[in-house]
Amino acid sequence: MAAFDQLLDPDRASWKLDLSRIRALVSALDHPERACPTVLIAGTNGKGSVAAMVERALRAAGLRTGRYTSPHLVRPEERIAIDGVPVDGAAFERAIEDVLAVEAACLADGRLAEQASFFEAMTAVAYELLRRARVDVAVIEVGLGGRLDATNVCDPVATAIVSVDLDHQAWLGDTRAAIAAEKAAIARPGVPLVLGDLGDEALDAVVAAAGAAGAPLVYAAEGVECVVSGAAGGRLTITLDTATRTYGPVTLALAGEHQVANAFVAVALLEALDDAGIHVDRHAVETGLGDTRWPGRLDRVALSDGRHALLDAAHNAAGARALAAWLGRTAPAAPPLVFAAARDKDVAGMIRALAPVVGDIVVTAFADARAIAADALAVQVRAALAEGGRVERVHVAATTAAALETAWRLSRDIVVAGSIFLLGEAYPLLGRPDPFDAGQFDGTKS
Repeated sequence: MAAFDQLLDPDRASWKLDLSRIRALVSALDHPERACPTVLIAGTNGKGSVAAMVERALRAAGLRTGRYTSPHLVRPEERIAIDGVPVDGAAFERAIEDVLAVEAACLADGRLAEQASFFEAMTAVAYELLRRARVDVAVIEVGLGGRLDATNVCDPVATAIVSVDLDHQAWLGDTRAAIAAEKAAIARPGVPLVLGDLGDEALDAVVAAAGAAGAPLVYAAEGVECVVSGAAGGRLTITLDTATRTYGPVTLALAGEHQVANAFVAVALLEALDDAGIHVDRHAVETGLGDTRWPGRLDRVALSDGRHALLDAAHNAAGARALAAWLGRTAPAAPPLVFAAARDKDVAGMIRALAPVVGDIVVTAFADARAIAADALAVQVRAALAEGGRVERVHVAATTAAALETAWRLSRDIVVAGSIFLLGEAYPLLGRPDPFDAGQFDGTKS
């Protein structure tokens, strides 16, 4: 059995929100999470895009970088990148084997009472691989929440909360304030905490938590002037004036107006790193904004016969609203939507957001126990459409491949959204077996 497959053992839970196991693991590994300065980024949406921008800018500044994000699209190695490139498969397997051996020793001598969860073990592997690569700085995306997320065992030199919205309520709470408080637990005494546009309810909770922790707050948009001077293919050209510098004009690599807000957070984080002795000049920051590749975010895939598929990792209502806004401005006609979702997601909220800008909806299920079965999902989608008086047809497909074929029969331009796991199955079917391979990009997006 491959080492990664051992992490998928059903005896391991996907999530166990408790830091005791990950702390035992990293202690037994002699604390790889302390090997380099770390930037820790939380948020409901946008944290992956911000992590990608920040990592690219640090690399452009001449630093050796590590990046840890989740989940992966196609290959698990995508989760851990060194200098922007997913780790080598053999190195990945060796690190997993070593971490599993340490875990076994901890279970044998009582340092661990039970196996780590999948994500805890994967996070230990990530920190170990970043140490072995001797990176100068690591950019770490929080997996879920913050307070009890495995990534939170590090000692960051800068932190950020990109956004707060309703998602993972079973784990994080039913209100934006409760969710914000969970995310704000990444705050550290004296360590700058950069805030995106959080909304009043969430902001109050974060301000209170940061004050209790002694973390200085940096409001990403405060005092920043932004001029939009052009748009092409959904990508905006902006000039940013902050308190210290002017950036641009630069065309954002990632499409969508919501990426402007993400760029504010990335820039504020990079400027905050200066106090930690990590210097990123203006040109490097502009490279981070303009030369970031982050698949699955308004990613338009062109097939050789002229068909197009837009893939977006809109997996909650807020993400669906951002996708709908983009489609409303750029799509010449309402395209069919291939849709799948995990069991803990707000299907009605996503469908209500997308219904006005898409046509027929093809529901399916990705190959994972967390997926809603296609037939059950169709019931939820039809109910959400009925609330708005819509009469679009809902098609049911057993697999992602069948869903794509159904959508192609309806239009030569389709949208695929609802879960990043759905995108992971769709990319190889669309001729992108490795979406992080720059050679597979068609030039219409980054």
